[in-house]
Amino acid sequence: MDVKHVAKLAHIAITDEEAAIYGPQLAGIVEYIEQLNTLDTESVEPMLGGLTVEGEATRTIRADDVRSSFTVEEATGQAPDPVAGHFRVPKVL
Repeated sequence: MDVKHVAKLAHIAITDEEAAIYGPQLAGIVEYIEQLNTLDTESVEPMLGGLTVEGEATRTIRADDVRSSFTVEEATGQAPDPVAGHFRVPKVL
């Protein structure tokens, strides 16, 4: 696996020395994932976070009741540059 290519895709600049360190680590991670992919999971029932028996038994601090919320105008009223009911933020690339 080309560590420099992965770093470029993640928009991370790394040196050749860092690539030499991270290369074996990334290869180990990929090897472990490949081991997991060989497991037979046919008899394992899919789970969804809080919808499992364990999730239902989780204690909550408050009841999940519907409450009133801010209007769009209240939420964006003090924003520096709102547009059509949305927050405008600088592009991050």
